[in-house]
Amino acid sequence: MTHFAVIGRGLIGSAAARHLAIAGHQVTLIGPPEPADKVNHAGVFGSHYDEGRITRALDPDLYWSNVSAASIARYKDIEAQTGVSFFTECGAMIAGPQNSEYIQSVKRIQKDQGIVCDRFFGSVLVEAFPYFKFPDDFQALYEPKAAGYISPRNLVQAQTVAATNAGAKLVDAIALGLSETKPGIIITTDKDEINADQVLVAAGGFTNMILPQPLPLIAYARTIAYFELNEDEAMRLSDMPSLVLSFADGRAPYILPPILYPNGKTYIKIGGDQVDEMLETVDDIKAWFKSGGSAEVGKYLRSMLLDVIPNLRYETMHTEACMTTFTADERPIISRQSDRITVAVAGCGRGAKCSDELGRRAAEQATAFDTV
Repeated sequence: MTHFAVIGRGLIGSAAARHLAIAGHQVTLIGPPEPADKVNHAGVFGSHYDEGRITRALDPDLYWSNVSAASIARYKDIEAQTGVSFFTECGAMIAGPQNSEYIQSVKRIQKDQGIVCDRFFGSVLVEAFPYFKFPDDFQALYEPKAAGYISPRNLVQAQTVAATNAGAKLVDAIALGLSETKPGIIITTDKDEINADQVLVAAGGFTNMILPQPLPLIAYARTIAYFELNEDEAMRLSDMPSLVLSFADGRAPYILPPILYPNGKTYIKIGGDQVDEMLETVDDIKAWFKSGGSAEVGKYLRSMLLDVIPNLRYETMHTEACMTTFTADERPIISRQSDRITVAVAGCGRGAKCSDELGRRAAEQATAFDTV
């Protein structure tokens, strides 16, 4: 039996650990839990500390459509096997100028892949979704089934439960580096050393902190804005789908419907920074996560949200910091780096909904080795 160490308890790492464990391998999943106090936290961070990420098969890019559809098809099984609910099937909408390349690409993939959806334009769009306000030339593609949003926090929990139920061992530690030896791999953590036959590194923006040879990754700071709703407003918008928009002027926000958070409050959230701010170092990433996001971007997001939902009534607004990790070709790196090291990194701003499939592919790569 091969012993796999998986570094990273986020969306891709926990999924990979599940796939490796249910395949019968010995698995050690390494990573710290979500910090209770972000501001004073000295360790690493993850981008799954939230209750809402849009999920859908509709996409202008065939690769991301396919990996998303593969993951979505397994959601209900994962929920049933673990007793952890993470998927809300409220539907998802993509909208933009009818003749734009973006919408035309979504329509081509929708047709070619046979994705069930409804198309809305003009007065029909206004009547079907009266709380939204779109430019007159907008067309919307609405995916009513197997789409909506996931709780990334709960999905990580479900994957971790499934992995440990299949025999994986969970280690609460921060991986600091790797040493590849002839008999195996040594993982140095902030608590101890762990020996394994193979290692899969899925540590998001902290991946290069661990690997012997860094990867060409680009980490961007992201600000998310949350708008607290009272019970009446949450009820008014209760049938709202998740929404992805592409405006002619380049704005590309996404909006989540009302979601109940662990603090007992209901929020609508919006993301879509107007500028890509690069995070160069590990210290930059840590400082960003502690910052709570950009107040300036928060104002920009508020303006966009009220453009789309002009009659929105909200109680309070706040921002949070997040991060996305990209590659030059906007594809994740899922590959072997050596005889004993595999990496799975870069969700490219799309990775949450399709993380189970990315984790499955990472597990497949990690088991394609010649030596143990």
